[in-house]
Amino acid sequence: MAPDLKEGTVVVIHAFDDVPEHLFRVSEVHDDCITGHALTGPLAGEYGEPPLDLIVRVHEA
Repeated sequence: MAPDLKEGTVVVIHAFDDVPEHLFRVSEVHDDCITGHALTGPLAGEYGEPPLDLIVRVHEA
């Protein structure tokens, strides 16, 4: 999925631990993860570095 990702893309991140599925805006794409900020859910506004395998799908480009 990484080739379709770029700065500004909004993706859906899979639920993990006690965090439900949520939207995440990509800042940078790396070989094994993306960086950016959560847009929804309990982590809204927080910076994160989720691994690529937590991406469910692209929400919007």
